[in-house]
Amino acid sequence: MKRHDKLAETMPTGTLGILALESSRAMGQRVNDYIVGWRRERAQNHTAASSFAGYSRESFIIDSTCPRFGSGEAKGIIRQSVRGDDLYLLVDVCNYSLTYTVCGQTNHMSPDDHYQDLKRIIAAAGGKARRITVIMPFLYESRQHRRSARESLDCALALQELTQMGVESIITFDAHDPRVQNAIPLKSFETVQPTYQFIKALLNNVSDLTIDADHLMVISPDEGAMDRAVYYANVLGIDIGMFYKRRDYSRIVDGRNPIIAHEFLGSNLTGKDVIIIDDMISSGESMIDVATELKRRKANRIFVAATFGLFTNGMEKFDEAREKGLIDKVLTTNLVYQPQEVLNRDYYINVDMSKYIALLIDTLNHDQSISELLNPAERISDFLKKYSQI
Repeated sequence: MKRHDKLAETMPTGTLGILALESSRAMGQRVNDYIVGWRRERAQNHTAASSFAGYSRESFIIDSTCPRFGSGEAKGIIRQSVRGDDLYLLVDVCNYSLTYTVCGQTNHMSPDDHYQDLKRIIAAAGGKARRITVIMPFLYESRQHRRSARESLDCALALQELTQMGVESIITFDAHDPRVQNAIPLKSFETVQPTYQFIKALLNNVSDLTIDADHLMVISPDEGAMDRAVYYANVLGIDIGMFYKRRDYSRIVDGRNPIIAHEFLGSNLTGKDVIIIDDMISSGESMIDVATELKRRKANRIFVAATFGLFTNGMEKFDEAREKGLIDKVLTTNLVYQPQEVLNRDYYINVDMSKYIALLIDTLNHDQSISELLNPAERISDFLKKYSQI
């Protein structure tokens, strides 16, 4: 039985509504298409599904917008009723492609702008929804999650603000530090790992990969990514290595202490393929430095995998690294905005997460547990068996 078919004999907690903000319109449409197809099939084959009013519809997307005045101020508008609906709000705070005009000047939308628009749409719902769930793949201000001096705690404040506005639960992907959920201990907070999707995408695009400890190794580029790397190593049955960054704490460049060197801890890399795993690629300097160090240690092919590909300094450095033979493939998800220049690279692999988000929304709307979706070990094992048989 398919995973989504298990919901056929259960009833939704309320009429489903998907509010995809402008930053997530493309993702919202793909998610909607999956759910529409699943529910149409269920309504035809199962009595329980067909008996629930509004269970099967042509679209679950609710029309909403955040228009702006000439001064740059904005308001949230929902153009149809949401009374009693189980609402799921999708927002991509990293979508810098959107612009607005302030007194004749064009501004690109920042994470702050997207977060304010999210609050405007929640306020526009006016407390009439049965339940509100925010799906924010890149957690707003998650890189500012703890104090190291007299600093603001922006992520914690944002989580508290959303829950005070009536948000029942928050779903994010690969949070920079999941301990930030301690800011809202009485509310639901899920940080989802796209491990299965990464392994599936890599094996589907690299046909000659050998999954064993003699031929493949997973690398953590720093101590912060160790939990991710350990999980990959365990489910794949391979070894792990780690770099730690020596930084110059006497200086701050672009908001951070510059890296002096990368030191490696791990076994012999000679002739092994390597997967470097992290939560995000920002400028990409750290990943390329790690790849350079791995090549010095005679690693074979190097695959760079990160949940969020921000590429804040463009793709030129990755093009150079590819030409030099430092990296073979770069994998990131479509959870954040992907410019066309990234998608056009022949070494880039786009990891589609829309079906996974659709499964999460569909399952939660039926008020069923998502524990099985959050732990993909069984699915990974099944996929590896099929891969080895092929």
